[in-house]
Amino acid sequence: MFFNTIKTISLLALLSFICMAVGSLFGPNGAYTALIMAVIMNFFIYFYSDKMVLRMYKAQPLDQQRYHHIHEMIEELAHRMNIPKPKVWLVQSSQANAFATGRDPSHASIALTTEIISILDEAELRGVLAHELSHIKNRDILISTIAATIVSAIGYLSYTLRYSALWGAQTTNRKQSSSQNNRLILFIAGLILPLFATLIQLAISRSREYQADETGAHITADPLSLASALKKLELHTHYTKQEYNYRPANALGIVHQFCGKKYMDLFSTHPPMEKRIARLHELHKKLF
Repeated sequence: MFFNTIKTISLLALLSFICMAVGSLFGPNGAYTALIMAVIMNFFIYFYSDKMVLRMYKAQPLDQQRYHHIHEMIEELAHRMNIPKPKVWLVQSSQANAFATGRDPSHASIALTTEIISILDEAELRGVLAHELSHIKNRDILISTIAATIVSAIGYLSYTLRYSALWGAQTTNRKQSSSQNNRLILFIAGLILPLFATLIQLAISRSREYQADETGAHITADPLSLASALKKLELHTHYTKQEYNYRPANALGIVHQFCGKKYMDLFSTHPPMEKRIARLHELHKKLF
């Protein structure tokens, strides 16, 4: 858990450094201007994305009487994590998945699909719920928003960099930026830096998934149940139609693969399932 926290902080620091470095090409106020623009854009996303996501999936409140056992599990786990019980939603779907959303523990929601409730036993479902509650406890939505803000700022700056390079505009602190060689270097940098920043953002997302697995497993003291749930969910994705593959909120789910290819791990919001399962088995050995 400590390693993942340090890794997340380091990656955020690296993103910030890239943003400041690119911004410095446009003078002392370049990065600040881009950051302000990104903050304004992400402000709305931070405060209203949960409502947008739940509306996108046509989520309905999870019936208190029919699913009282799920409400009880969430209430008990939330109490153990010392956070308020989030709102609980049901998504009618043949895809087995679950996700958490909301800007902080006091404004959080957990959504479960009908299929995940159907295929998991009680211990496995408890492990999944602990994972999603861990995202809320660890404030992963906030961390993701900070990363998205910085990446957006880098995107704005890189676009301006490419535009300046193409049209031969001089930057304020590089006298020779109008030369063909320098303009080519600036243009290439404007193409590469957004991709590099996005890869760092995805690495942060994968790190938060590992940490949510670990936090949830510690809270339940049952890493193997979560490992079993992940294995079952992974197998399920191979035999069901992925109806939400192209929706922006897909990355929020506990299960998500970019395209199932190992060489695409760098471009995935989630770590490879086999690595997550192996880590949980290692944690079980340490705990017991």
